[in-house]
Amino acid sequence: MPMPRLASPLASTLTLGLALAALLLPAAAQAQDRGSVSPKPLPPLEHPDAPSTPAKALFGRVTKASTGPAHIYGFYAKGCFAGGEALPLDGPNWQVMRPSRNRMWGTPYLVDFVERLSQKAARVGWPGLLVGDMAQPRGGPMITGHASHQIGIDADVWLTPMPDHRMSRAEREETSATDMVRPDRLDIDPQVWTPTHLQLIKLTAEQPEVERIFVNAAIKKALCRDAAGSRWMSKVRPMYGHNYHYHIRLACPAGQDDCQPQAPPPGGDGCDDLGYWFSDAVLHPKPPKVPPKPKPAMTMAALPAACRAVLKAP
Repeated sequence: MPMPRLASPLASTLTLGLALAALLLPAAAQAQDRGSVSPKPLPPLEHPDAPSTPAKALFGRVTKASTGPAHIYGFYAKGCFAGGEALPLDGPNWQVMRPSRNRMWGTPYLVDFVERLSQKAARVGWPGLLVGDMAQPRGGPMITGHASHQIGIDADVWLTPMPDHRMSRAEREETSATDMVRPDRLDIDPQVWTPTHLQLIKLTAEQPEVERIFVNAAIKKALCRDAAGSRWMSKVRPMYGHNYHYHIRLACPAGQDDCQPQAPPPGGDGCDDLGYWFSDAVLHPKPPKVPPKPKPAMTMAALPAACRAVLKAP
């Protein structure tokens, strides 16, 4: 069933937590890498249909969306989508960053949401959204940078306000996002964090389509100082990295029965559960005595069967 298009251009144990840190911190760093003003296509795969070929190598080479109605298959970190569309590089209240990465795609549901959020953000004093990674043209695993963002309903928004001019291609590819967290990672940097940052995150969390928002634990701490007890705070979850941007995750839209939902966030504002994130073991983890073996790359067999058809569709 096609999705409607609106009219408008923590971890349960310390061991598990440290394992997640090892997995997610490199991805967060890669998300801030510069792009290229003259990107070169990836070379063709020698055996694209081999069962052992990583799914990310296949989806990472697709340059356009599939035709037909929008449809989501699978979970945020294990899935794909059909009938996507790209967020335009420029809008009245947004600009797309790192266009060379070709990750400004999503379901129409997500594209609509970003456009509408950008309009509402202007009303709370935010000058415009700098939109980072959304999804690849047909979703699926990415070669670098994310475990999720696979089904077209996740988006990263920089915590850097949009400048007062249309950025050049070079600016979009090379401008660094602002780090909102102090070097000791214990709190936000008061030199760059403002009350308007809180208003932007609050506005986003209050939207009914939003399932979760991921931010650095130091940002969650700052929000707790000013908004503890607020109902919207339950959606804002601390996560490794996320110093530079906040990650918006939408709920599965109505009528998309092949979209696998995430369990609702725990109740409460989450402000009493931050101690773990500021423990020495998390902030200064000791390297393991035996380096863990790399996790095997996800293959097409791990994705919903429909993703094979999505990948090969015109």
